[in-house]
Amino acid sequence: MAQLLDERAVKGAAAPPTGNQITYDSEVKGFGLRVTAAGAKAFILNYRAAGRERRYTIGSYPDWTAKAAREEAKALKRRIDVGEDPMAERHADRAAATVASLADRFEREHLEKRRAATQVDYRSILRLYVRPRLGPMKVAEVRHSDVERLHASIAKSAPYRANRTVAVLSKMFSLAVKWEMRGDNPARGIEMVPEQKRERFLSPAEIGRLSAVLQDHPERVSANAVRLLLLTGARRGEVLSATWSQFDLGAGVWLKPAATTKQKRDHRLPLSAPALQLLVDLKAEADRENERRRRDRLPPITHVFPGRDGRPLQDIKRFWSSVCRRADIDGVRLHDLRHTYASILASAGLSLPIIGQLLGHTQPATTARYAHLMDDPLRAAAERAAGILAAASQRSDAGEP
Repeated sequence: MAQLLDERAVKGAAAPPTGNQITYDSEVKGFGLRVTAAGAKAFILNYRAAGRERRYTIGSYPDWTAKAAREEAKALKRRIDVGEDPMAERHADRAAATVASLADRFEREHLEKRRAATQVDYRSILRLYVRPRLGPMKVAEVRHSDVERLHASIAKSAPYRANRTVAVLSKMFSLAVKWEMRGDNPARGIEMVPEQKRERFLSPAEIGRLSAVLQDHPERVSANAVRLLLLTGARRGEVLSATWSQFDLGAGVWLKPAATTKQKRDHRLPLSAPALQLLVDLKAEADRENERRRRDRLPPITHVFPGRDGRPLQDIKRFWSSVCRRADIDGVRLHDLRHTYASILASAGLSLPIIGQLLGHTQPATTARYAHLMDDPLRAAAERAAGILAAASQRSDAGEP
């Protein structure tokens, strides 16, 4: 069956009940449209090379328009007429692709769409584990056992990091399947190291020591970033990527855009008085610096916590480690500041829905981990009631009115 494959014909092509159906073009020989039972459409070109029948997939619709696919088919036919074999070249390219080149494409085409904090984390995994161990291997030759060995070796010293590495590899090879670089995902089915939810909260004494160190620390930008983390319970990536355009200091509100939040939703966060005062002071400093930059004809600084080059701070892990040593605090991650903020809210008797809204949680189960901390104010209230009842009972036994 042949017909002119223009945009209208391609758009209206119906899916077959089962299998694939190919409709060939009435003008360009071998050029066709393949439609699967699921409704996926792709342009193909049938040709012969070295006596063998070949079927070359040009690309999927609507990524390729009918007009663009037709022109590509004509170009391919011209190459075939002079003895080239596009399918053989594609197979050779796939065979030659290494994990390092896959990682390059992964960073270029996928990672740039993720949150800034995710990009930093994934690039660290690629640099430290994936490229040194698997980089030279051909994508098509990586086996399940290769990924398993890598996971086991990392798990000896960093078990949770080993799990994150497998997650990154699984996504990479899932895209490799989509990009037709191999037919399966060798990172699937890896037995992960069991992970337990951490519940490390700063004590009041630790908070006091931390605040004292931050107050006098010479690295003011990093110190203020940690202070805002503690005062808002925000995620590290949200704080480090924050721009002044996200804050309505007059209303005392932080408007986090969906692109910066883990839940991919806008998050409106009311600011406490200390958090607001910190930001007001920082904004005054930023305004003075930008006035100087304006006079020097330099671009303004738009991020709340800029690095030395004017771009946002990328990471403060080393700073945090040094601060913890000075404050005599052990075993606390930056993310535990968020847990500390939530624990303070729960211990103050706030409801789980309110805590979830302040933290930007979308699932109640995520906030429920703090439910046991709400026992403290409830127990205190129960003890107070029991004390009143006991006192009344004693008066009654003594014959007092």
